[in-house]
Amino acid sequence: MRAFLTRRIAPAILALGLMAQPVLAADQPLPPAGAAVLMWTLDQQKVGYKNMEKLSPAHVVKRGPKVRELPLSDHPLDPKWDWQGKSWTVDTYMPAMRTSGVLVLKDGKVVLERYGLDRGKDERWTSFSVAKSVTATLVGAAIQDGYIKSLNDPVTAYIPELKGSAYEGVNIRHLITMTSGVKWNEDYTSLDSDVAKVGLSILEPGVNPVVSYMRRLPREAEPGTKFVYKTGETDLVGILVSSAVGKPLSTYLSETLWSAAGMELDAVWVDDVAGHERGGCCMSMTLRDYARIGQFMLEGGKGFGRQILPDGWVADATRQHVAFPPGGVETGYGYFWWIIDGGYAAEGIFGQQIIIYPKENLVIAINSAWPAASKDELWRAQDAFARAVRASVK
Repeated sequence: MRAFLTRRIAPAILALGLMAQPVLAADQPLPPAGAAVLMWTLDQQKVGYKNMEKLSPAHVVKRGPKVRELPLSDHPLDPKWDWQGKSWTVDTYMPAMRTSGVLVLKDGKVVLERYGLDRGKDERWTSFSVAKSVTATLVGAAIQDGYIKSLNDPVTAYIPELKGSAYEGVNIRHLITMTSGVKWNEDYTSLDSDVAKVGLSILEPGVNPVVSYMRRLPREAEPGTKFVYKTGETDLVGILVSSAVGKPLSTYLSETLWSAAGMELDAVWVDDVAGHERGGCCMSMTLRDYARIGQFMLEGGKGFGRQILPDGWVADATRQHVAFPPGGVETGYGYFWWIIDGGYAAEGIFGQQIIIYPKENLVIAINSAWPAASKDELWRAQDAFARAVRASVK
């Protein structure tokens, strides 16, 4: 199912308007914004992925009062594996895959932590579509807090501007499993595709531009019957959550997951042209905070004695609601989480991943700057690394 990954880019990237760029230092100018992000050189990626908030307006996600310590394990990992006729180690894998960071937690302890591409451990890195999984998790938090009654609630109850559109009869569960039945074109290579046009201009004053665009789309299937990867709908879910809770997504994320997971630094979340955080893209955080997201999920959505997600939410969100044909790395789709053999993952283009293997009590966080947004061979190589890590802790 890596065909989906070639399109795993949020409209937020298009919304990063081209502008005169500030510079970090004499030899480190910020790269051009907009769709040019897909064509950045390695040197531009190294700078740009650490500074996305300087290319577009963004909200800050404040860390909480307590930081969850990630102690070093007494049993560090040094996995070795074979892939495509070659023997690999972490030291050979990272430069070959243009990896800026790998962090592995076993039983909540750090067994592997490495950095590359001139990245320091306190430097943030963009998430691309890993943010989708965070947005879905905020749906669970809003149910736990009583802001959302049920996943069976109609979307129009929270976004009334969608009444009378193809979203009549679509519920929240349909949205977070990508099965709304609304017609959508996620072809990023075409400037006429939906993903290339959604949310880029104010179509109706007073209505979020994403909502304005999405309510004009036709229906192609009955809700719940067809999976189509739609970045625009992840943005709708973000709008739905902020509407339900009555506050910005960044604020609610700070109050819930970010505080309970004990994040060490503030994060930043890129806005759309109307100043609303994109539910589908572009949070920036440290590698250790990526890993803390995985640990939060692994521990059932709780932290510092506080239950953020409903009982059973994590199990339900990360089970196979949509089955994919055999042969791919992913076997199915949950609530904006990709289902893999033995676990589940949050995934973003250019090699961003949080991989959770529950049975092994294992979390793998990876940030990369691949030479292509998404290629099957790149994802399979990263999967081979993850499998080697998993095998080394059994």
